[in-house]
Parts: sequence; C-alpha cells; structure tokens
Amino acid sequence: MVNPRPRRSVLAVPGSSRKMIEKAKGLPADEVFLDLEDAVAPIAKAQARTEIVDALNSDGWGRQIKVVRVNDWTTEWTYGDVVEVVSGAGANLDAILLPKVVDASHVQALDLLLTQVEKANGLEVGRIGIEAQIENAVGLTNIDAIATASPRVQTLVFGPADFMASINMRTLVVGEQPEGYDTGDAYHHILMTILLAARAHGLEAIDGPYLQIRDVDAFRRAAGRTAALGFDGKWVLHPTQIDAANEAFSPRQSDYDRAEMILEAYEFHTSAAGGARGAAMLGDEMIDEASAKMAQVVAAKGRAAGMLRTMRFDSGEASENVADPESP
Repeated sequence: MVNPRPRRSVLAVPGSSRKMIEKAKGLPADEVFLDLEDAVAPIAKAQARTEIVDALNSDGWGRQIKVVRVNDWTTEWTYGDVVEVVSGAGANLDAILLPKVVDASHVQALDLLLTQVEKANGLEVGRIGIEAQIENAVGLTNIDAIATASPRVQTLVFGPADFMASINMRTLVVGEQPEGYDTGDAYHHILMTILLAARAHGLEAIDGPYLQIRDVDAFRRAAGRTAALGFDGKWVLHPTQIDAANEAFSPRQSDYDRAEMILEAYEFHTSAAGGARGAAMLGDEMIDEASAKMAQVVAAKGRAAGMLRTMRFDSGEASENVADPESP
C-alpha cells in the first residue's frame, strides 16, 4: 500500500516550542508530529497541550500530515493528552502517535478513547488514525496483534533508542552499528519484522531517527538502508535532514520512468491490440504480470511524491520492434 500522501520525511517538533512549530509549517516535510512525550519536560506538558491545540487551529500549514505524539499508557498524562488535543483541535489532526506500544490493548484503549472524544465533540468517528511506535522486544514480539488491533492503525514506527536499551545493545549512538558488530546490520531482523508486519496488514513502515543531526551524509546512509528494504519513510530531527529523507524514499527518476513504461507496455501487450500476450519484451527485458506488480509499487511512490515523467511508451514503435519472448 502506498498512501496518496507520502510519509517520506517525518519531522519531530517539540510541542512546547511555538517558534519551532511555526517554522515547521513552512518546511517540505511530508509529516510533522508535535511531541508531548520525550521532547517535553514533565512540568511543561500541560502548557504544551495548549500550544499544540492553538498551533493546529492556526493558519500556515501546507499539505503536511499533522500528528501529535502523546505520552505512553504507563504515564499519568496519556488520557489528558488525547482528550485535550482532540477536543480542541481534532478537526485539524490526522493521527495520534502512540509510543512504547507493547501489545494490542494499548492500541485498543486509544481507539476507544478517541471514539468517545470524537462523539463528544461532533467529530467524524474513526477519521483520526493511529501510528504505533515499537520500542522494545515485547512490542516486536506482539507486532502482528498490534498491527491489527484497530482499523485506525496507519503506520508501524521503529523507536530505536528505547529498543536498543531494551535489548542491551552495546552502543550509545542511535542508528549506528554497535561496536564489534562488523558484519551485516545489527538492526536487520528488527526492521524486517516491522516491515513484514506492515506489508502483511496494509500499513506503512517508518524508520526512527538518526540523532547525529549535523552528519547529513551518515543520515543519508542510514535512510538509504531502510529505503532499500522497502520502508516508506524516516523521522527527521532537523530541517537539514528533510531533503535527504525525501530523496532517499522517493524513486530515482530513471526508476520512476522505467516503472511507468513497464506498466504502459504491459497494458498494451496484454490487450487485443497488442497481441493479448502475457509476456513481452520491453527493450532487452522480458516483462510479465510480476514485472507489472513490481513496477506498480515504484510508480505509486513516484506519483505520491509528485514526480513527473520524462519518458513514455510508444505502442506503435513497440508493435514493430519489440520481439515476442516466445519466438525462437
């Protein structure tokens, strides 16, 4: 599944900083989440709720997906976060990001509370989505139940810092390989588990942050790894990371053009005018139904990113010059 509104770059913004929220409105991040959890001190959380409501209801937003990260269910703040933010600005909110999700009950509790608040405030029931953040070994073990706990669930999000602590990973640098792990990727199993659950249940998969915000090249490498796996996007902690994330999680222009060409060629060759063939040649490559499925993924990501084509398939040229793969 590719959302019509991509989440290539997910910008984290402290909910207590109106200045940073106002700046975020004009940035090219696909999603902005206003944080009530780790980025806000306990004594500032109540005021941060007010700042977030005011900001969501104010002008200046672009096409960004607008999300609020509430505190997790083990704290005393979750209920108040949801009630105040959704009651005050639910009409301008796309989703709630729920951290430290360990089982389906966490998502179900949020779903029930959202439904009550929506009904109480005359909001459309079920419109506000849920982003579930997986941050420890228990959550990863229960990921399929979490992914299917509510029809509101839109994304599964990897929370690397807490996860690394939960499994005693030997590093203090979030997003980097632990010292001594010199072959492969120490995060591969975790990332693939999240990705497979997301794809199995029609959700988006979002990678967590890279904390060395001044090292954009290292961010590009980290984003490139998860983009290569098939993730839809990655958190960004600073405006300098946004363009790198948008680039990493968008198809290359040549790949987007090729994907659109494959879809057009396959549609032509399987039609009566094209010979009603299940397989045909596009240049030097044989294409068939499987090729079209792969191309659809790349094309959809490119369209969602607003990419424009630079090449088109010529059916007249194909009918004269494209060979039949079944011919000797």
